[in-house]
Amino acid sequence: MDVLVLIDRLEELIEEARSFPGFGNTAMVDREAAFEIIDQMRQSIPEELKQARWIVKERQAMLDEARSESDRIIAQAREEAEKIVSEQEVLKIAERRSQEIMEDARRREREIRLGAEDYADEVLANLEDNLTKLLEAIQRGRSRLQGVQEE
Repeated sequence: MDVLVLIDRLEELIEEARSFPGFGNTAMVDREAAFEIIDQMRQSIPEELKQARWIVKERQAMLDEARSESDRIIAQAREEAEKIVSEQEVLKIAERRSQEIMEDARRREREIRLGAEDYADEVLANLEDNLTKLLEAIQRGRSRLQGVQEE
């Protein structure tokens, strides 16, 4: 379950708590319901962290794949160059082609790596935003409860 939905449910529980007449903001909150929502929050947060870890793992797999592809292309270029070694002019053409392939492989690897990093950063930023909202909601709830206790 989404942590933000759980926060909303906890906030509703606190807002709908019965007030004690003559005691200001003092209210009775169903502790069991509040603890159940908090337990669900605890279960949801590790799941979001697992998702973030999975994204980082996928990013690494993409980088490894890009490196492997780059190595394969470079090896292919070297093989082509070795086959054409016999003539001087043909050798120059092969070397230029090899450089082009290597530069293309490096460019593709960089694009894949940057794309993976951007995606991982976006997901982690979203997770950070959700966790910040969760922390703010918890702090609001605690502040309300502290205001209730002080009165």
